[in-house]
Amino acid sequence: MMKKKLLAVMLTATMAMGMFAGCGSSDDKSKGTDGGKSTASTSSEKTSDKTDDKKSDSDANVAVFYYTYSDTYIASVRTLLDKKLDEMGLEYQDYDGNSNQTTQNEQIDTAIQTGATMLVVNIVTSGSVDASSQIVDKAKAAGIPVVFFNRAVEDDKTEGDVLGSYDQCAFVGTDAPEAGHMQGEMIGKYLSENYDAADLNGDGKISYAMFMGQLGNAEAIYRTQYAVEDANKVLKEAGKPELEYFDPSNSDKYQVDQDGNWSATASNNYMNTNLSQYNEENNNMIELVICNNDGMAEGAISALNDKGYNLGSGKDGKTIPVFGVDATDAAKQLIGDGKMTGTIKQDADGMAECIAKLMQNVANSKEVMDGTDSYNISDKVSNKIYIPYGEYTGEE
Repeated sequence: MMKKKLLAVMLTATMAMGMFAGCGSSDDKSKGTDGGKSTASTSSEKTSDKTDDKKSDSDANVAVFYYTYSDTYIASVRTLLDKKLDEMGLEYQDYDGNSNQTTQNEQIDTAIQTGATMLVVNIVTSGSVDASSQIVDKAKAAGIPVVFFNRAVEDDKTEGDVLGSYDQCAFVGTDAPEAGHMQGEMIGKYLSENYDAADLNGDGKISYAMFMGQLGNAEAIYRTQYAVEDANKVLKEAGKPELEYFDPSNSDKYQVDQDGNWSATASNNYMNTNLSQYNEENNNMIELVICNNDGMAEGAISALNDKGYNLGSGKDGKTIPVFGVDATDAAKQLIGDGKMTGTIKQDADGMAECIAKLMQNVANSKEVMDGTDSYNISDKVSNKIYIPYGEYTGEE
C-alpha cells in the first residue's frame, strides 16, 4: 500500500500549483468517479523513498484515480505504474473509486485542495462526456494537467470533444474495437480447426455463451459485438455454420455484470445457472464461452470445473473452449494448464509506461504529449494514445 509524506505535500503545494499555472483557464465544474472521501478505505498513499543520492525529479504531486482496485487488469496497471513512479522519484497518491463516480469526484476535489499538480484518471463512468468534462473543468480551474487512461471519456459521436477542450489533457488507452476483432478472429480460427470436437451434441452447430462486462462501456460493446461477428465471418469462409446463442429466449445474446465490475463472481453465477438447464444430459450443452475479460473467464471456468469440465491437461473430462481479454497472470496460468483456450493481451506494462512518460513530461515542465511520436496516436484526436492488443494462446 502507498505511503505518503504529508509534510512534503503541504510544503510543495504552493510551488506545485505555480508550476502549472499557465496550463489552462479557470472554469470550474465538479467531476469524478466514485464520490467518496480520501480516507484509508478509499485511497492509498505512496511517497518515493529519497536519500541524498536519489532526489525527487521535481516537486510534482500526482494524484492517480482508479475506478476500482478490485479489477484484476487495473490492479496490474496500478502495480506497474507505482513501480515506475518510484523509480522516477515522483511523489504520488493512489485513490480507489470503488466503482462509484461520486466517490471519485470527491477524491478529485480533495486531491486538488491538498495541492495535486497533476490528475491521472481511470474514470468510473466510462464513455460519459458529462462525467469526463467535469473532471477536465476541475483541472482547468486548478491550472493542472489531466491524463485519462483505460476507460473511454467520450463516445464515437462526441470523440474529441472532451480531449480537445483542454491543451493540457490526454488519453492513454486502447482502440476499443480492436480487442473484439482479434478475439473473434481467434475464436473463428480455433473452431474452424476443432469444429467436430467442440460440437458436443453433433448437431453441426456451436452453442455459445457470452459474458459482457458492463452496459454502455465502449470496450464491452465492441468486444461483445465483434467477437461473434468476426468469428462467424471466419467460420463462414471455412464453410462452417455460424455460432448460435445457447438461450433462444435471450434476444440480447449476452449476460451482463449488472454491477459493471466485469467480475468472476457475476460470470460464475450466470454459468452455474446456465449449466443447470443447458448441459450434456439435456443434449443442449454450452459448447463455447466468450468473455469480455479474463476475470469473467475465470468465473466461467470455475463453474465448468464444478461440473467436471476444463479440469486441465492430462485430467479426465471434456474441455469447453473459453476465451477472454487481458492476458492476466491468472489467465496465462489457466491457458498453460489447459483449462482456458486463449485471450487477447491488453498490455498493462505498455499502458503504465506510457502514463509514466506523460507524468515525467509534466514533472519536467514539458507539454503533456511531448515526445510521444513513437506511440500509436489516433488519426482523429491528436492527444489520444492507443496501446496495441495482441493474441495470447500460451506462446509469447
